[in-house]
Amino acid sequence: MKTIQFREAILQAMTEEMRRDETIYLMGEEVAEYNGAYKASKGMLDEFGPERVIDTPISELGFAGIGVGSTMTGNRPIIEFMTFNFALVGIDQIINNAAKIRQMSGGQFPCPIVFRGPTGSAGQLAATHSQAFESWYANCPGLKVIVPSNPYDAKGLLKASIRDDDPVIFMESEQMYGDKGEVPEGEYILPIGVAEIKEKGTDVTIVSFGKIIKEAYKASKILQEEGISCEIIDLRTVRPLDFDTVFESVKKTNRLVILEEAWPFGNVATEITYQVQSQLFDYLDAPVIKINTADTPAPYSPVLLQEWLPNANDVVAAVKKVMYQD
Repeated sequence: MKTIQFREAILQAMTEEMRRDETIYLMGEEVAEYNGAYKASKGMLDEFGPERVIDTPISELGFAGIGVGSTMTGNRPIIEFMTFNFALVGIDQIINNAAKIRQMSGGQFPCPIVFRGPTGSAGQLAATHSQAFESWYANCPGLKVIVPSNPYDAKGLLKASIRDDDPVIFMESEQMYGDKGEVPEGEYILPIGVAEIKEKGTDVTIVSFGKIIKEAYKASKILQEEGISCEIIDLRTVRPLDFDTVFESVKKTNRLVILEEAWPFGNVATEITYQVQSQLFDYLDAPVIKINTADTPAPYSPVLLQEWLPNANDVVAAVKKVMYQD
């Protein structure tokens, strides 16, 4: 095992796959000459040249469309958005073309494309640069949505995404690129659609994904000191979602808290809540609690932003509520 940064995990995954398959290329803003806005493509231009590592103008709709079209001629593009906030400009190509080509062509054209970049808030970036659209993409049939929380998962899942024959939305975070973690030195691939139990526990299940899961880990330590044992599940993949892992955990703990950095109306946590109450109603000893951001655009003020985002204290309070200790 070797300790590397999250950005290095992304770089290694893309580099290894591009060495293996010449039909793969990387395209996006500042991915080549600048080595990537977050240095996740450092050195790739030197190795693969400008035909396979392509800088684009600020034109998300244009280069997303080029990427989708190129899959129909045998390519496997990786399209980088500087942030998924900017993907809104190109979302027509993702929803109306990438997600639908396979069905609309009667199976003649698969669409092996990865759209990747950071999601969610990253400090004082204000309302238009702090949005989490995981649930938007997960709502669309034909797309797979992956949100890793550490370098190991990021590398293994990105390699799987690049090899997948369907379009994958691969979401990272500006605030995670410097995070360090252990990654095997040899090749490995993680299966899409499989959650992982990061901490085993007996009293309450906490489900989360992406960088916000760190708040669940902090809360678990606090609660452990008070004699409450938390089982933490990292979804890793939002669509397809591994409900079986969630169900088995809730059958054991009988309580569920869901932590998601997203607006509260109709998000991933909402769907999990519905599925759990529908399938496991008799197992629940308390109503499911979901923890989300405030139901407003993200504020610029650091004081307001702190209130807007979920944190470990919110998780502790939610766990105590489902334990009837509030």
